[in-house]
Parts: sequence; structure tokens; C-alpha cells
Amino acid sequence: MAMVYSEKYLEQVLTKEVKKLGGLALKFVSPGVAGVPDRIVLLPNTRIVFVELKAPGKKMRPLQLKRKGQLEALGFKVYCIDSIKAINDFIREVME
Repeated sequence: MAMVYSEKYLEQVLTKEVKKLGGLALKFVSPGVAGVPDRIVLLPNTRIVFVELKAPGKKMRPLQLKRKGQLEALGFKVYCIDSIKAINDFIREVME
């Protein structure tokens, strides 16, 4: 059976893994705009992606899905991560 981790723990692992790539996973807060992703991930070579972290099995709320759509319409990638496997998949994808 897979281990179940808290959203906070997943956020810590993501931040550590992004740092290993030479990037930053900054807490993203946008006063006056609810539903933005938890982290803005800045990677070498001017790559910027957004990450919403969720406890395992939890889904994005309708407002979060709306913000995801808005960011994607602008050309940004938005990931929803809810497991260590999802973090590993994310790291593999952004390294390509």
C-alpha cells in the first residue's frame, strides 16, 4: 500500500526537489485573487510553471480549476500534485 502524505509534507518535498534542479518553488499568494496555485516554480532558462498541491485523493475546487484555465490560456503549465509519485513525474517532465 502506498504511503499517504500531508499536503504540507508534499510541499516540502517539492521545494527540496526543485532546489536540486537549481530552481525555486516560491509560495504564491496573490492578494485579492482567490484560487491561485500554491507555488510558482522558477526553473533555469526562464521556465515558469505553477503547482497546486493537494492531500492525496483531494481534487481542485472549481475556482482553482478556473485559475488553472486562465494561466494555461496564457501559455503557462499548471500541475496538480497529490503524491510523491506525482512529484517525481513532475521533476522528470520539467527536466526534459
